[in-house]
Amino acid sequence: MTPLYGLILAGGASKRMGTDKAALDYHGKPQLQAAFEVLTPVVDRCFVSVRPDQASDPLRSSFPQIVDTVDVDGPAAGLLSAHRAYPDVAWLVLACDLPMLDRGTLDTLIAARDGEHVAVSYRSEHDGLPEPLCAIWEPEALDRLEKQVAGGRICPRKLLINSPTKLLEPHSRGALDNINTPEERDDAARRLKDLPGGPMIRLTLEYFAQLRELAGTREQSLETAFATVGPLYEELREKYAFPFEASKLRVAINGDFAPWTQTLKDGDHIVFIPPVTGG
Repeated sequence: MTPLYGLILAGGASKRMGTDKAALDYHGKPQLQAAFEVLTPVVDRCFVSVRPDQASDPLRSSFPQIVDTVDVDGPAAGLLSAHRAYPDVAWLVLACDLPMLDRGTLDTLIAARDGEHVAVSYRSEHDGLPEPLCAIWEPEALDRLEKQVAGGRICPRKLLINSPTKLLEPHSRGALDNINTPEERDDAARRLKDLPGGPMIRLTLEYFAQLRELAGTREQSLETAFATVGPLYEELREKYAFPFEASKLRVAINGDFAPWTQTLKDGDHIVFIPPVTGG
């Protein structure tokens, strides 16, 4: 694997918020500082991406910077400027406006690097498409982005859609909610205050056959921050030593068969149905 550097995109104009999103306080410190502190331990080096006119900003100047050298609009400028500065490394790229982000989301992303895909990204909880601003961009992906931008297409998400990207299901519910407006800021602050450990939901789980024997119960209630049932099952599989991969089971949510990627809601009733044996 190539070295992995971190890049926090802090070059936006924050027009919808009406104030600098990097300076907002969700955790007793500026959000840019909070993002830098969660990203730094998991990468070899970490930088903040800024526009040239932001380089002397008191908040941004306190961090290692990569100043935009590519004259395009949007996050592609930061991505490509970082790639030009260090062309032989992969970049774990984060938007600075992710106050719900947790360490587990980053660890899962990094563990998914396999040398075969040009990028690793989460699938959006909202539209199912790749999330480009909490993703690992290998050098090849950034080479491809540079060619795409040269052709007049500046959207990083489209590059991930049209490339061999490894897509992961969301690890923690709401972890990648980006906060762009005052209304979203107030909602995020309320969620963080009410649920210090992250946005949790309560589920009822039901097991059958061998799963019931291994779990030691037919039904249980638990709280989770997982956004979809797939990562939840993997956690339970490790805890109870379930022998079945998720692909061998069926799952029902509130009485209906459901895909493993279906978004969970508070109060859902989940049934894990193991394969039928015998003849």
